[in-house]
Amino acid sequence: MSSSDNPSTLSNPLTSNKSQGGVQSLEIGLSILDVLIAYNEPMMLKAIAQEMQMHPAKSHRYLVSLIRKGYARQLDDGRYGLGERINALGQTGLDQNNILQRLTTVANEIKEALNCGVQIAKWFSEGPIIIQSVEPDNPISIITRIGSRMPLTTSATGQLFASYQPDAIIKPLVRAEWQGESATVSSAEILAKWLQFKQLQADVRTQGYATVTGDMLIGINAITIPVLLPQLNSGTDALVKDLPLDYAITIIGTSEQLPMSKQHQVADKVRAIAKRYQIA
Repeated sequence: MSSSDNPSTLSNPLTSNKSQGGVQSLEIGLSILDVLIAYNEPMMLKAIAQEMQMHPAKSHRYLVSLIRKGYARQLDDGRYGLGERINALGQTGLDQNNILQRLTTVANEIKEALNCGVQIAKWFSEGPIIIQSVEPDNPISIITRIGSRMPLTTSATGQLFASYQPDAIIKPLVRAEWQGESATVSSAEILAKWLQFKQLQADVRTQGYATVTGDMLIGINAITIPVLLPQLNSGTDALVKDLPLDYAITIIGTSEQLPMSKQHQVADKVRAIAKRYQIA
């Protein structure tokens, strides 16, 4: 067998033919990215290095660069996974699972079932951003515009995302929100607010959704549920707690349309619709 027919030679950029004038370091970095994509769940550095047939320290240097550019991320437990930039690349066209198309279909069905507005939000480095909205069939428009960043502390969308992201990411963002509300807020007040917010995060994770009652708009309530895509929901509810959340669906309505006394029934109805499309 010639070297050109050897699968390991073809797949390993460390031993690939350099005659084509490519950039070997770029090929190695992309090969590490290929490993993360193929594995489809966070990996330990040692496992990545073994797949690459590379020393862990060298693999780590490439991972640092991928993280800096948003193509990879490191979890609190040390594992490495795909970064948000991968999702952004997928969204430049319809991605392999047509995620946004499916979510929009779900949003329209929820709107028909509840006669409420529905928003789809995605997590970005600066916080949750509205990427799609469906208007309710009534003359009062209560939908936030596409492209709006939702606050983490006062919106149901933000509270839901904040409950499924690492504290190292969330704490600086919510701190900035509090300081933006009052330039004179003290460190002691920030600490007290953070402890209260930690309890809110725990409550949201326990019940599986977030709610607000008139916090952003008087007389308007909102309920947000997480979107669990098939690759993140492979038979275990605990998996979503191990990984940051990428998408969420928010239902918005008046206090008559979305009475908080019936929030559990509404959340169950929304989840039932989402499950039919395999996103919950």
